[in-house]
Amino acid sequence: MLSKQKHVTWFHVILFTTLIPLQRRVNGNPLVMDPNSICRKTRMLAGRHTDLCQSQPEIIQEVAKGARLGIRECQHQFHNHRWNCTSQGRNLAKILQQDIRETAFVYAVTAAGVMHAVTQACSQGALPQCGCVTLQSSSETYRVSPAEEVLIQASSLHDWHWEWGGCGDDVDFGYEKSRQFMDIRQRKGKSDIRSLIDLHNNEAGRVAIQIQMRTECKCHGLSGSCTLRSCWKKMPLFRQVGDQLMQSFHTAVRVMGGNDGKSLVSIDPDAPPLDANVLIYSAESPDFCKANHRSGTEGTGGRACNRTETGPGGCDSLCCGNGFADFTVEEEENCECRFHWCCEVQCQTCSQRKNVSLCL
Repeated sequence: MLSKQKHVTWFHVILFTTLIPLQRRVNGNPLVMDPNSICRKTRMLAGRHTDLCQSQPEIIQEVAKGARLGIRECQHQFHNHRWNCTSQGRNLAKILQQDIRETAFVYAVTAAGVMHAVTQACSQGALPQCGCVTLQSSSETYRVSPAEEVLIQASSLHDWHWEWGGCGDDVDFGYEKSRQFMDIRQRKGKSDIRSLIDLHNNEAGRVAIQIQMRTECKCHGLSGSCTLRSCWKKMPLFRQVGDQLMQSFHTAVRVMGGNDGKSLVSIDPDAPPLDANVLIYSAESPDFCKANHRSGTEGTGGRACNRTETGPGGCDSLCCGNGFADFTVEEEENCECRFHWCCEVQCQTCSQRKNVSLCL
């Protein structure tokens, strides 16, 4: 249980240290992330993390960016749900103590965010430990997907020469750093169901990036001809990663511990195999309708809803049948913006009345 406690502690330190800067951005203050803010809170965690804090603070910086990236994507994907991934830090900690679908998504999207941020920093030359990946042939590290192979064979490019080149994303480096920071391996092979679930969902987040790697190419030749084409592998947009994980959220598989105590099995015998890209959980989610201090749910009272929508985000669903009320609010927004050379945009402030519906 000690190793599991370290797992939760390190994950929470990374996640909650990044929530404060997110709130500052909302208030309009500059967003400044000091990697030492994480390292100061992990002094109780000995080993490789402490060494990295001392020797590679720039990696910590990218890990923090990745955690923020993951939380923002979580808030986007769940903005119409009863739980909208905007819980206060203490309540979010209680949510993450439960092995429910929502927790599976948070772990996956955060691990993916760290991998994406670190890999992107490599490609941008922001980290001295890594850079671009230039492949000599399609048989090295990355392989052309079946869909890409069909496109190449079906196009006139099949008769021309192409080679790997350009600036490919070093996802292997980003993958390893995500594992290093988000996964705490159990000592001496000991494990428990919660640790196995968390590690599986972390991996599912990283796989969501790997399976969506795309090929980008650039033509070379006189007068725009494409007698030679250089191709490289690039990561998907993180919104695409979030969309993929949201699909996995809706098809997540409920599991229980195997008889050997070291594996997981699906509760439903007809469920799909527990492949690496499948999100898993072991407990049913609360309804998130009412505030509950013990479970960390904050309820939906006061949430804005759409009275004409019948699905997620609609007042009937979001308000849990408790009703809603219509209000007229006055909001200020920029208007009549003009660009002045060089380089300033000046706007007027206009007031606009809007009708909103709020859950009771």
